[in-house]
Amino acid sequence: MNSKYQEPIESSSIQPASLHDVENILEVISSAFNFDPTWSWAFPDPLARKKFFELFIHGALRHPYVFKLTNFAAVSIWVPPNETEFSEKQVASIPNLLKELVGSRAADVEELLHRFEEAHPRSEPHYYLSLLGCHPEHRGRGLGMALLKENLSQIDIQRMPAYLESSNPANNHKYESLGFKPVSSFRIPGNGSIVTGMWREKAHF
Repeated sequence: MNSKYQEPIESSSIQPASLHDVENILEVISSAFNFDPTWSWAFPDPLARKKFFELFIHGALRHPYVFKLTNFAAVSIWVPPNETEFSEKQVASIPNLLKELVGSRAADVEELLHRFEEAHPRSEPHYYLSLLGCHPEHRGRGLGMALLKENLSQIDIQRMPAYLESSNPANNHKYESLGFKPVSSFRIPGNGSIVTGMWREKAHF
């Protein structure tokens, strides 16, 4: 991998996150997506975006696959094979939450979420990278990609595939450098930016 995009990290600096870390994780993820063409379109108000991402984080923390670097420089949020991103109660809360956060745009944002769901492959159990973010104070050092690479090394040991959505086309080549390949794509409602679904095959030793 090009060193421009990755600063080596020690695996010991990667720690599992817990519910006690929610506020810190929220700060990292919400700030990391401030200029993301997909999520900044969905939630132009950073406070609304932060509240929506809180749903993702609480949903993911039902499983032990949320990871942080020391001092929360970067965070990765995974959903393990055969598990769901949200609880049934959380899914039921989404329509009202969107009305609260984006008002008259709720239907458009709900359509965006539907497109994410439609593009997600379901034929084979896999790890799903729900969100990956680097705190702006640590941006440019490749820490987010380094964290992802270490996570993938553990997934490879289990010989499981992985899936993610690249919500910013500028990042596609970074994921491709770690073995992900485009398998689907869709536009944001209103003919907006393209989101790319990317799949990484399981390791063969």
